[in-house]
This record gives sequence, C-alpha cells and structure tokens, in this order.
Amino acid sequence: MTVAFETSTTSTSSSVRSVAPQRGKPAAQSAGGGEYLTFRLGAEEYGIDILKVQEIRSYEPPTRIANSPEFLKGVVNLRGVIVPIIDLRVKLGCDSAKLDGFTVVIVLNVKGKVVGAVVDSVSDVTQLPGDAVQPAPDMSAVVDMRFIQGIAKVSDNMLILMDIEALLSSEDLNLLSSI
Repeated sequence: MTVAFETSTTSTSSSVRSVAPQRGKPAAQSAGGGEYLTFRLGAEEYGIDILKVQEIRSYEPPTRIANSPEFLKGVVNLRGVIVPIIDLRVKLGCDSAKLDGFTVVIVLNVKGKVVGAVVDSVSDVTQLPGDAVQPAPDMSAVVDMRFIQGIAKVSDNMLILMDIEALLSSEDLNLLSSI
C-alpha cells in the first residue's frame, strides 16, 4: 500500500510532509495489522497508526509555557492553530537526546485535538499483516503497558506499536486543551 508524502514549505520555511493513506484501503486496526508510521526514539523503533498522523514537520523550537509539565516542550503556531508540542522521550521516561537535523515533530490528531510529538527521526510507513502483530507482554506492575498495542517483528528488528490515545491520558489532553 502506498502512502503519499508531499513536501512543501510554510511561511516559516519549515519542511512539511502530509501523510494520508490511499482511499479504499484499510488502515491500522486497534490490535492487529494495518499501516503504521515508524519512528525512532534512541535505539528503539516505534509505530503509530497512520490514521492518527496529520503531518510530519521539521523541528522548530516551541514557545515554552511556564509551570507546564516536563513532557510539554511548549507550543507552535501551525497555520493559525496553536499546537502543543510534547516530547515523547520525556513522556516515556527515555534518556534525553540532542536535537539535530533528523529530529522531527509528528503532528497527530488525538481524540479530536491536534498535538505535536517530538521524535528522533521518522523511518517509514509500514504495512503489517494482522499475524505479524503480537500482543504486548504482561509485565504487571513493573512497566506501564497501557499504551502498547502490540509488538511486531520487522526484518530483524522489533517494532513497538504505540496507542497514542492511551499514552496521552484524558488528564494530559485536558491539560493540553487548556493551553
């Protein structure tokens, strides 16, 4: 299945890529196969349902909001819409990383709210058959697994499929919508 990436520039000269699945083709299902945008945080590779992705933008420093949680980097103006920018590394408890030319913001539509997520790099759009996705392992109280839809093996790598709506709890979304 082909996914269109269109490159254009905005008035701030940021690189923008729109992401949209082809019409008439199935997209990612909640617990099975489908299309996923894959990205990296450190050495780990993650996937997110392509239907949640609005666009991919080059990273530009956001305007910081005083007294905000650590995972909220700030806000940017995206064609007249104020978009909160979250750092997925901080939200997931990963080590911090240097922001470089590969750092991008994935603009997501989460429960009707537009949110930007900073990631180290975007890898690809991957089509996964339903039998390629295994359920997340049960690690009980040791690790919060609510945001993991499943794990897929792609080539020799493990791909962690993320449920962005579960990761951004209702509390987080209420906080972000109050900005």
